[in-house]
Amino acid sequence: MASNTVEESISSTKGKTLQTRILFRRDTTPEHWSIGLEKPAGFTFKPGQYVTIGTGGIERPYSIVSAPCEPHIELYIELAPPPLGKLTPLLHARKAGDSLSIRPSAKGRFTFEPGYANQVMVATVTGIAPFLSMIRDYRARQASGQRFFILDGASYHDELAYRSELTRLVAAEPQRFAYVPTVSRPQEPRNAAWTGERGSVNTIVGKYLAQWGLAPQETIVYACGHPGMIEDVKARLSPQGWKVKEERYWKD
Repeated sequence: MASNTVEESISSTKGKTLQTRILFRRDTTPEHWSIGLEKPAGFTFKPGQYVTIGTGGIERPYSIVSAPCEPHIELYIELAPPPLGKLTPLLHARKAGDSLSIRPSAKGRFTFEPGYANQVMVATVTGIAPFLSMIRDYRARQASGQRFFILDGASYHDELAYRSELTRLVAAEPQRFAYVPTVSRPQEPRNAAWTGERGSVNTIVGKYLAQWGLAPQETIVYACGHPGMIEDVKARLSPQGWKVKEERYWKD
């Protein structure tokens, strides 16, 4: 799901919910962490979809990181402090073994488009989640016919929680995967050790599409993360004939 830099989608818990349990928690920064949830019996989803979880009568949708074949539901969460955040401060206090509510069905149309040879995935921070689900599922199915190009942006390098996984993927299959992490605040002391790409991820998309030698008719560009990033990617690429598929959860 998109970055929590936008106002959280908050609602009172209504209708049918199930209970799940936190199996593990991995903290990336003081404001970012991943959790693995127990998968309710019969729970299924398509890579790229989101699940709604909650606690204390408050719910929010989160894109799923894990592939459908994995035994748990993995999520990547960003803390939105009060008063903006209502749910994430509650989730931030939860640990392995604690219970959460979960909706019994995953939702969303931000799913894999197999009709394109080139799969370009543009993310900011927690927006990387649905792309990981798509990639993990693709590899688990031993599918073929596509190449993946991932552009992963954040303000600070330690917010790129899955950089190691994606870097290992490129090393294992360089003919199929390309990965470019970038930081938008390279001058900050927190990024002092950063030697990679610099700049907001939406501003470097055009450069890498050209560098990779991709053609619009063979390529789909997915964008997930901050709404401002998504709108800018669309404004830059759509007039040039690129197909851009966006995560629209805040519009639906």
